[in-house]
Amino acid sequence: MYLAGTRAADQAEARATPAGTVIRRVPGTVVALGVVSLVTDISSEMVTAILPLYLVFGLGLNPLQFGLLDGLYAGATAVLRLVGGHVADRWQRLKAVAGIGYGVSAVAKLGFLAAGSSVPAIGAVLAIDRAGKGVRTAPRDALISLSSPPETMGRSFGVHRAMDTVGAFLGPLAATAVLWAALGDYDAVFVTSFSLATCAVLLLVVLVPNRTRLAAEPVPGKAKPSYRAMLGLLREASFRRCCIWAAALGLFTVTDSFLYLALQRRWDIDGRLFPLLPLGTTGVFLLLAIPLGRLGDRVGRWKIFIAGHLALVVAVLLVCGPIGNWWLALALHGAFYAATDGVLPAAAGPMLPEGLRASGLAVLQTGQALARMVSAVTVGLLWTLWDVRPALLLFTAALLMVTVAAAVVRPLEATR
Repeated sequence: MYLAGTRAADQAEARATPAGTVIRRVPGTVVALGVVSLVTDISSEMVTAILPLYLVFGLGLNPLQFGLLDGLYAGATAVLRLVGGHVADRWQRLKAVAGIGYGVSAVAKLGFLAAGSSVPAIGAVLAIDRAGKGVRTAPRDALISLSSPPETMGRSFGVHRAMDTVGAFLGPLAATAVLWAALGDYDAVFVTSFSLATCAVLLLVVLVPNRTRLAAEPVPGKAKPSYRAMLGLLREASFRRCCIWAAALGLFTVTDSFLYLALQRRWDIDGRLFPLLPLGTTGVFLLLAIPLGRLGDRVGRWKIFIAGHLALVVAVLLVCGPIGNWWLALALHGAFYAATDGVLPAAAGPMLPEGLRASGLAVLQTGQALARMVSAVTVGLLWTLWDVRPALLLFTAALLMVTVAAAVVRPLEATR
């Protein structure tokens, strides 16, 4: 692996590799983006690790109120994913648009200082932070996709997600260390998070080459991509089915915060240790992201994607079912992310024309984000009405049925 890759170097590496040969190196653009994501995720996870405990136990939010905020956190990216993807393709400035998204998220970290204990203000800051993520995600994934040969795209996404997960692993540790050093002052966490996010923006500017696509490929009938062309991608049957199934699965996916809160409640884990719970998930994610990405390249990415959702079903059952095992639940939760987070864009990328790669991935990710927003709000409502275990078990039963249906129908004919 190397950091200083350029567009020409990445293309040369792709051309120099004979068909069927295992590529030993990942394009420099992918690794550079991985470094940026690593630092960004340390910043983001420092805040994410403390929020559920702070909101539920510190501010006394009930599950429905928390579900609304968690849904906002998941869904605030939705519309802006479309905007970010479209603008990046239309301007042919993938790096610039991604940089704007990283910058918005960095500035949002300072908003937590002003928000204090006001729930509406915290919700607004979360929306701004996730808006930045929404703007940057599709252009960043398009850069990874366009920098990688199709036959090893799963590996490239796996490497990026593994580096991203190193940051997610270090974030809770950093938050715990800062809280300890600052004697429990949450403002110290927010200031440190902002500083790291700013460093990530600078790393993006310095390390990531300013590329648009691997080869010139005009969009039929258009000088520049339009929203109509972006939505027109759904006319392609395989891509349309991919979007529908991703959204359907997202509709019944239990969000991280609810899983951790349910785990904490069942085993009465000390509040001071709560920020460390995501380490189990991220540790397994880190170990499996690259192997599962490579396995998806070989046996089919959709199969790995489906297997990941089955892992989530078992994880929730281990938290809420009669046979409890918290450490195995966290491990399977990490396997779920390793099998889905980078595998889905790797599966969908080859279906999309290069000139609309960011736009198409934005459409896919928007449907998934909106579905997960609905999921979070619904789980919060059911938890308020019935309690946590029946709420999560009902969702898990629905997720299992949709997962089996997605496995049987096999919607991704174009991607093995």
